[in-house]
Formats: sequence, structure tokens, C-alpha cells
Amino acid sequence: MRTTSATRPSAAHHVPGIKVVAAPEGLPAPLPEPPVEALRLETVMGALSDPLRLTIVRKLLLESEDFDHSCGWFGLDRPKSSLTHHFKALREAGVTRQRQYGLERRSQVRVDDLEERFPGLVGLVAAWTPEES
Repeated sequence: MRTTSATRPSAAHHVPGIKVVAAPEGLPAPLPEPPVEALRLETVMGALSDPLRLTIVRKLLLESEDFDHSCGWFGLDRPKSSLTHHFKALREAGVTRQRQYGLERRSQVRVDDLEERFPGLVGLVAAWTPEES
């Protein structure tokens, strides 16, 4: 059986300042995502090039309160369709993992996968400071 990022035990890469919350029992399966070996730097960087998506990832890294979060937790004043697009772009690039809980999708950053493939990237995202508007 091939082990995927969603099923293998956490490598628990330690990235200073990053909050990692343990996975609870009985999680729904993750939505389709690229396997760790298929993650491409240009795709990940393309997803992170949007300031809103970078803000989403940074908030997940630094402020997580639970294992994963719904889009309402972020407190973003954007239309739901716009947020859905941004969360999908992050998932399809392999930056985040999403799970479906009834009608709600919750996201978490694929810290271990990103650190395995691109060491140091997660720390750079966490260290980024949003421009004041």
C-alpha cells in the first residue's frame, strides 16, 4: 500500500512559532489534493502569490485554535464565492488540506508535506508581514 501525506504518520517537522494541533479521532477523509511527491514549487508559489491566500496560510500557521478551521474563523470580509475560490486554489496547489464536515469545509496547512518538499518555506510564510492598508 502506498502511503500518502494524508495517511502517513506526521513527520512533525519543527518550525519555530508554528502552532501544530494534534489530529482528533474520526476525521473525514481529505478532499482531493496532490501527493507530496507531486508538489511543484511554481504551483505552491503561484498560490501564495495572492496576498489574501498568503494571509490565510499565515493565520492558520500562527493562530490555529483547532486542528482545522472553517472559512468563517478567518473573519474575512469577502463574498463566500471569492473565499471558496481562494481556499480551492490553496488546496489544489497542495498548500492546505481540506475536509468536508457536513456542509462546511475546514482547512489546515500541510506543514509536514511542505517542509519535506521545500524545507524552510513554511517558516518564510510565517515570518511574512502583511502590508498595512
